[in-house]
Amino acid sequence: MPKSPTGPEFATPRQRAAALRQLRKAFTAGVIETGDEARRVASLDTCRVAHLPDAVIRPATDAEVAAVLRVANKARIPVTTRGAGSATTGAVTPIRGGWVLDFSGWNDIRIDAVSGYAHVGAGAVNAKIDEAAGKAGWFYPPDPSSKGYSTIGGNIACNAGGLRAAKYGVTRDYVVALEGFLPTGEPVKWGLPLKKYVSGYNLRDLWIGSEGMLGVITRATLKLIPRPEARTTFLAAYKDEAAALRTVREILKARVVPSILEFIDRQTLDCFLRKHEKAGTLGSLPFSVKPGEAAPAMLLMEIDGDKAQVRRQQKPVRELLGGKALWLRQARDEAAAEALWKIRRTCSQAMFQMGDTKLNEDIVVPLESQLPLLKYTLEVKKKTGLATPTFGHAADGNFHVHVMFDWDEAAQREQAKASIELIMRKVVELGGAITGEHGIGLAKSPFLTLQHTEAEIAAMKRIKDALDPNGILNPGKMFEPFDMWLQPRDRAWRFPWDH
Repeated sequence: MPKSPTGPEFATPRQRAAALRQLRKAFTAGVIETGDEARRVASLDTCRVAHLPDAVIRPATDAEVAAVLRVANKARIPVTTRGAGSATTGAVTPIRGGWVLDFSGWNDIRIDAVSGYAHVGAGAVNAKIDEAAGKAGWFYPPDPSSKGYSTIGGNIACNAGGLRAAKYGVTRDYVVALEGFLPTGEPVKWGLPLKKYVSGYNLRDLWIGSEGMLGVITRATLKLIPRPEARTTFLAAYKDEAAALRTVREILKARVVPSILEFIDRQTLDCFLRKHEKAGTLGSLPFSVKPGEAAPAMLLMEIDGDKAQVRRQQKPVRELLGGKALWLRQARDEAAAEALWKIRRTCSQAMFQMGDTKLNEDIVVPLESQLPLLKYTLEVKKKTGLATPTFGHAADGNFHVHVMFDWDEAAQREQAKASIELIMRKVVELGGAITGEHGIGLAKSPFLTLQHTEAEIAAMKRIKDALDPNGILNPGKMFEPFDMWLQPRDRAWRFPWDH
């Protein structure tokens, strides 16, 4: 059997073919695809490092999921679970080949309007869950930027957060119960749709954030909360990052709890403006920058609650945001708010004005370390010559630090690698985390030892070995350092969210 550099032995191609023939006999409703197009779609995520699987399997029943895992575990065939493929770290790239277990069709959503629970399939799309909850007067707060595409199974696998995390928390805070399978094909339930449950070890939370390495999630029960009655949005511009981030501290010191507080640095906004200038759409923006004037840093803030609460908070929020601002805008209706939020939602794609390849690091630092981190990214930019546009969730310290470069330039690839290593070391030095919501996958695997001691990593490995003794689930990730900078990217591939 072939052996990965540091991982378990897996089946030979001949053994894999025999196992697939055996599996086909167990399938009556689901689909097993081995065509080139299906395999290519399942070969990569937003990280764009592609590796073809042997087959893409779309089970239709629990029995078929169990059969996949039983056969794969016995034959030692790698299995990688997948939803929409919106992960950003290579977490769903089937780097060891094998089978991709696609749950995008498990998208059922049932709202219990009395208990305030959402019972959902692993393939249910985040935004669709909140939409269904809203029709019953409930609210599902976690909202990653990919919410229009990302599935709840993937959200749970990386413990996704999003823009509202500062006030409402992350995915883990809303997962009540999980259903799924162990790598052996045995069905399990972690928790029940109950307010109280302490029976046995809390393996539910162990699966959350485990990136599909400890088990296969098929369904989840999610907690909902009452939907906010009202909200209002503000956009403020500042001469530099320091003025913007000092304003963040003033807001939080004043005990104002924004539902969203987003930071956009000058490099990011410059990309945004350049993109609109090329498209001839500068006039459509809800603000203007004079010709030759430098792009400002920005804060986007939303407050929500009941109508009286939102009305009461508006004056102090305007005073706090406007104190150091060059100017301040407040949306007067939903259409105006949407125009403001479009800035944040489209700034990521605008960064390609600075290079054709992007390294996106979702680091987290303590609030007092936000400004030192931003200053350091500018030092790295000066040292390496590569752009480091940064935006993110200012109220919880979760920043998306990017390094932009041209892939075909070998010198730039080396500088990009150096930039990320410098930034990751600085993050840990500042008491931060190398990932807040994207997970480790392939991209962050070289930095796991920066964050964790040998004893901590050894404990994680023992858990992995106990639950997945043959190492078939999502192998080649997290514990096996992967040199992302030597891997070609499928830059021609376009996902639905690339706009």
